[in-house]
Amino acid sequence: MVKEKPNSTRIYDKDGFRRRAACICVKSENEAEVLLVTSSRRPELWIVPGGGVEPEEESSVTAVREVLEEAGVVGDLGRCLGVFENNDHMHRTEVFVMNVTQELDEWEDSRSIGRKRQWFTIDDALSQLALHKPTQQHYLMQLQHSKTLDNTNRVVNATHPPKLTNAATPAASPTTA
Repeated sequence: MVKEKPNSTRIYDKDGFRRRAACICVKSENEAEVLLVTSSRRPELWIVPGGGVEPEEESSVTAVREVLEEAGVVGDLGRCLGVFENNDHMHRTEVFVMNVTQELDEWEDSRSIGRKRQWFTIDDALSQLALHKPTQQHYLMQLQHSKTLDNTNRVVNATHPPKLTNAATPAASPTTA
């Protein structure tokens, strides 16, 4: 069953990209396991929880809201991994890390569309995302690299092999491989 949001307004940036936010939910501070949820369109496949930014909503608020709706978890919002650009679908997703502190027994999407959640090692999550959402693999690659990088915002073109650029570089003219 596909999730419908009848009162949802899509927000676009100045370059015409849809604004989205997502969270890489981690089980502990060592960030060895991440939480994925089943896709609403293809429930046999796994994705990173996230969705569209609502009007007058900060990306960090969107990320927390989407994780609660889609994965039924709450936690401590940590660093921003950057803004990931998908030219094929014309969206930019700001991705955060969340250290999960509570898993609800039932949540909105588990009741309404039967969405499931599951913890994966980073390697297993990368394999799962390769099947359906290969652009989301870049979120996890950045998670692994971000422990050694400074926490400045970065723009990542997730449509092509990742090349990190400084956020001051216009995302509208990404480098493509």
